[in-house]
Amino acid sequence: MPSLSITLGAKIRAMRNRKGFSQDGLALQCGLDRSYMGRIERGEVNITVDKLYQISELLDCEPAELLPRINEVDREARN
Repeated sequence: MPSLSITLGAKIRAMRNRKGFSQDGLALQCGLDRSYMGRIERGEVNITVDKLYQISELLDCEPAELLPRINEVDREARN
């Protein structure tokens, strides 16, 4: 379901911006290459649950805040 990855990536990007992280800074703290973080945010890759929890911890939010609601995914799939 590609729209799920895209919506998750957009939520990660939005939270990262709200928390004042650069993409480079968040990637570095996660132990990821900046280009891979960009691919996550664009929804080009699927991440593991472990990585989701690590990103959430660094962004000081619950993983559920980053996960798309079902109606968000459905809406994205219809567009």
